[in-house]
Amino acid sequence: MRSFLNLSQHTAHCINILNEQLGRLISWLSLLMVLVVFAIVVLRYLFDISWVMMQESVVYLHSLLFMLGAAYTLKHDGHVRVDIIYQRCNDRSKAWIDLLGTVFLLIPVATFITWASWEYVADSWDILESSRNSGGLPLVYVLKSCLILMPVLLILQGVALVLTKMNDLLGAKHG
Repeated sequence: MRSFLNLSQHTAHCINILNEQLGRLISWLSLLMVLVVFAIVVLRYLFDISWVMMQESVVYLHSLLFMLGAAYTLKHDGHVRVDIIYQRCNDRSKAWIDLLGTVFLLIPVATFITWASWEYVADSWDILESSRNSGGLPLVYVLKSCLILMPVLLILQGVALVLTKMNDLLGAKHG
């Protein structure tokens, strides 16, 4: 039992490090997005210049920020939840709610999103899809890859959450 607890703690720790580092890296995109929007506004209203590529880059940055930051947000328990019941629960009950919610909701939904997106993303890669707008960004297929990357990162973080909650529940009994 001890070896399982140690292995699961190590696995959860590695996943947490991955999503923590990725989340910190991705968070810089919010600053970049603000700067690009500022540049767009300045160029448009002061110099009457507009580039489709700059406008599309805001959409790309926004998409990357939210899709690749979802697992980081889950790691930090930052997603919206209905706390009517949860807030009144003790730590053991909260662990059970988190464990069951992850196993029966998060992981199946993220798995379905991955499965449902696979062909769509593969088709985009097959044709190396680019923007439909003249002067737009050429890497639409890379952006669409986030439709697979996001749920995979969520599944990994869900596994870390399951392992942590199992350790909490089993550790309380056997520790």
